[in-house]
Amino acid sequence: MTSWKMENITNVMEFEPIAREKLPKMVYDYYASGAEDQWTLQENRNAFSRILFRPRILIDVSKIDTITTVLGYKISMPIMVAPTAMQKMAHPEGELATARAAAATGTIMTLSSWATSSVEEVASTGPGIQFFQLYVLKDRNIVQQLVRRAEKAGFKAIALTVDTPRLGRREADIKNRFALPPHLTLKNFEGLDLGSIDRTNDSGLATYVAGQVDRSLNWKDVKWLQTITKLPILVKGVLTAEDASLAVQAGVAGIIVSNHGARQLDYVPATIMALEEVVRAAEGRVPVFLDGGIRRGTDVFKALALGASGVFIGRPVVFALAAGGEAGVKKAIGMLRDELELTMALSGCRSIKEITRAHVVAPWDTGSPRVAPRL
Repeated sequence: MTSWKMENITNVMEFEPIAREKLPKMVYDYYASGAEDQWTLQENRNAFSRILFRPRILIDVSKIDTITTVLGYKISMPIMVAPTAMQKMAHPEGELATARAAAATGTIMTLSSWATSSVEEVASTGPGIQFFQLYVLKDRNIVQQLVRRAEKAGFKAIALTVDTPRLGRREADIKNRFALPPHLTLKNFEGLDLGSIDRTNDSGLATYVAGQVDRSLNWKDVKWLQTITKLPILVKGVLTAEDASLAVQAGVAGIIVSNHGARQLDYVPATIMALEEVVRAAEGRVPVFLDGGIRRGTDVFKALALGASGVFIGRPVVFALAAGGEAGVKKAIGMLRDELELTMALSGCRSIKEITRAHVVAPWDTGSPRVAPRL
């Protein structure tokens, strides 16, 4: 194994080759791969490169403030941790290390339903702000139990994933016959007789999802969820103006523009390309967030300029976790924050609210740049 030092890492992308070397092929492929031709996987990254800056000069940027507020919670930066499943495959401390790193850097961590640590274990890591990502299962009693447990453990919001009635076709997982390593379990479902992610002739996860996740999930269920919890509900997986309007009508607390890390339907647009349409449809009534493809502080700035209230990062966290545990995740989040701060300074923005639509030019722009409102 090549020796590497944390201090030699200069950007979050450098964690991935280290993770690839450290992890079993089945695990690395599970985290890294997208659906089918993986066109959207590439596009999630490439689309950022087509949005350019319009930096303003001769502004006093001696003090830069990246602090922002999400659902009323003050965080150190508009960069949060996205839910990624089964983190103990990446590192023995898994989600616990990620939760500690997010708390240490002053930001929010979202815990996956399919975590290898329970909501109670993650809550016990300390005072950090945590959201809970929810898949709605066929057995609604279990969903209710899970939501109650998250609420009781002090989680602050539910991120309802709405783009997974079936699992996307991830061919690497099919080839590898992906299964959860036998020493690990989906901790939130322990003792609930929900089966396990075993080796099959296909992807074990796809088989599991087909058996457990409710394909009939619809807008009525968002209303049902509001009756069983007081927690604010974010809808994760919105890519169109039409669905953004329906989400606002359904009374959600926020929208996450997401294509599930390009792991569901291939040939959907990159999230950064779908963002502005969703922001416009939301009309400032709820905050809009984005995940997918963020690897630089410049990407974060572009998302904010196009109207996002914040971003969530997934793969950079998992690869940093695999490479360096809690310290790796802290470093990854810190590097993105530092890059965002530098981008702000070089664009003439002293605070998050000073970042406007006029600071970027996008391929679809005609005439003068428009200014999108930010909550």
